[in-house]
Amino acid sequence: MSEEETVKGHLHPISRAILDIRSIFAELGFEVGIGSEIESEWYNFDALNIAKDHPARDMQDTFWLKPLSERKLLRTHNTALTARAVEAYKDRFPVRKIFPGKVFRNEATDATHEAQFFQMDGMYVDKNVSLAHLKGVLTHFYKRFLGDDVVIRFRPSFFSFTEPSVEIDIQYKGRWLEILGGGMIHPNVFKTAGVDPKEWSGFAFGGSIDRPIMIKYGIDDIRYFYNGDLRIVNQF
Repeated sequence: MSEEETVKGHLHPISRAILDIRSIFAELGFEVGIGSEIESEWYNFDALNIAKDHPARDMQDTFWLKPLSERKLLRTHNTALTARAVEAYKDRFPVRKIFPGKVFRNEATDATHEAQFFQMDGMYVDKNVSLAHLKGVLTHFYKRFLGDDVVIRFRPSFFSFTEPSVEIDIQYKGRWLEILGGGMIHPNVFKTAGVDPKEWSGFAFGGSIDRPIMIKYGIDDIRYFYNGDLRIVNQF
């Protein structure tokens, strides 16, 4: 093959999106954190105030690793890294972190769901942090990532590790697509990590990276990212 015929490789759209995400959050003072895709039950569930009988712990939702006695799993969310960061930085707050990476859930796949996908979690702990800070950060991010004309809504929700909790939806092809959840870090999460929730406050959030890319590029099936079809990835 001649030099003129050489086809250069390029970044996968998810890799490109992660670089863009890191850049946008860096503008707000957030650093990037990473962690293992194999996680312990403690950080994936217990440290996040998730009850022992929560259905997410069942085999139907979680990929548990053998031997089961070791209670190791493929992480179901990057919020486990938030639990680790609260513990690790408890003597040196404030801290702002984002955690982009792959997560795994034992669920049926369809156009907007996959058994493995990329998620972006983040957290900010400081004095007098409020839900208004969370709304401001996430509104800034999605407008920078998807454009000023993106239509976003915040609605009340429930998560074991945040209180109060919200979910964010983005308008996509005439309907609302759930994109991210978050809220104020629950006092029990702080207490478990040895942090006084009366002295420190913070927010945490977590959601899909794949779905915002679908909105940004008009992709109608999340599975296109993972099937290896070059006709898809070469469009980017």
